[in-house]
Amino acid sequence: MTRKCKVCLIGATAVGKTSLVGRYVTSIFSESYHTTIGVKIESRVVTSKDREVDLVIWDLSGEDEFQNVQPSYLRGASGYLLVIDSSRRSTLDVAMTLESRLRAAVGVIPFVAVLNKIDLVAEWQLAPADIETMRSRGWVVVRASAKTGEGVDEAFERLVDRMAEERRPWL
Repeated sequence: MTRKCKVCLIGATAVGKTSLVGRYVTSIFSESYHTTIGVKIESRVVTSKDREVDLVIWDLSGEDEFQNVQPSYLRGASGYLLVIDSSRRSTLDVAMTLESRLRAAVGVIPFVAVLNKIDLVAEWQLAPADIETMRSRGWVVVRASAKTGEGVDEAFERLVDRMAEERRPWL
């Protein structure tokens, strides 16, 4: 029996959440950028621990000074990917604020921090100390590129593993 599992992608505006979902679900990357308004929902069936899981992936609109991620979107979620643009240091600050705010609103749920856009090596703005700070807070950190596909499957797999370890409820 396939079980459904709600997973959300959150992060600042233009960190690549939609591109990560596109790469993961359809193996396609598009250079054109379209801002997500509200929520876009996709799905993909995966196997974890000899069990089929239908990931229902909620791609939430980005967090910026004009718009807040609604904690209600995370209600019922088994986990989330917290996406950070490795070429924009400010998106790490947004991610830290979001994680703290979401933990206060919906409690502790498994997540993986995804350092996206690692293909932009020349534009990298995160210092090793930034990554160490995330890890010291207990964050699982995965480097990824929606453009090249590197690390994308790993990010989702690590999240599914964390949800299974913490026995998150399946929908």
